[in-house]
Amino acid sequence: MQQRTFSFTYASQFALLLGCLGAGMIVGNLLVLSLGAVMMHVPFDQVAKALTQPGHLQATRFLNTLASFLVFCTPALILAKVMDQKPMQWLGFNRVMLPKQFLLVVLIGFTGLILSGALGELNQHIPMPDKWLAKAKELEASYKQSMMAMITMKSVWDYLLAMLVMAAAPAMFEEILFRGGFQQIFIGWTKNAFLGILITSMLFSAIHFSFFGFLPRTALGMILGYVFYYSRNLWMNIAMHFMYNGLIVTQLYFASLKGKSVEKTMDENMPLWLGVVAFGAVWLLLQMFRRESALALSLASNKNPASHATVEENL
Repeated sequence: MQQRTFSFTYASQFALLLGCLGAGMIVGNLLVLSLGAVMMHVPFDQVAKALTQPGHLQATRFLNTLASFLVFCTPALILAKVMDQKPMQWLGFNRVMLPKQFLLVVLIGFTGLILSGALGELNQHIPMPDKWLAKAKELEASYKQSMMAMITMKSVWDYLLAMLVMAAAPAMFEEILFRGGFQQIFIGWTKNAFLGILITSMLFSAIHFSFFGFLPRTALGMILGYVFYYSRNLWMNIAMHFMYNGLIVTQLYFASLKGKSVEKTMDENMPLWLGVVAFGAVWLLLQMFRRESALALSLASNKNPASHATVEENL
């Protein structure tokens, strides 16, 4: 990877990424409020409320996608541009992939969803003080309200738009920031792959502001983290993340067609015993994926020794 003549410490990389993230939140919020007032013909201070109303579905989807790009994607792109003359390569966008890797990514994705569902059940039973529980329920209600504002699907066209806005866009933008940006920093900073991936995964989960989904999202973040760590290919992460989101959107779509409660469908979890089985399957599949990724990177480095990093054998 061709580096610039100057370098940043991991602490300064983190500070730059965090600063850009804060700026993205401010700019994104102001832009959404400004555009929302114009698009929905409401006062500036009423935009947030209007975004949760069914009558503004398309505006809500567009504005949320724009905000997601500014908050999640732009900061990592700026950091990558500063760090390397080939920013997309620095973030992990490469074409190093074997067919078996992609198949394993799909299998890991499905078993990871089962594990996530079981952890969702476990998350429900975590004890906490009444005040904290009330606050957690308030945040969960707010999160569901924002989701419900975008999830209305009455036709195939609505479903396809939802797949784009709620599955594809978040998958790309979030993976660029968390795996392409934060994970690389934290692994280098801590000099420990497990710790770096764990910190990134907890941050990834926390930023969704959903306590009752904290453990499931942390687990999915860990799986996505190891997929990127082994493969050095962000496209695989985006594909897996899209599969996660897409399956949820598809499940909600068919639930609505059958007249089922979308909110209840969102709350469905897996039994804990199935999560134990899924954990073992995920672990075995990741070991297979690590070996296949090492082979892919070895083949690529033989063609161009300076173009790709090697996979560490021991964590």
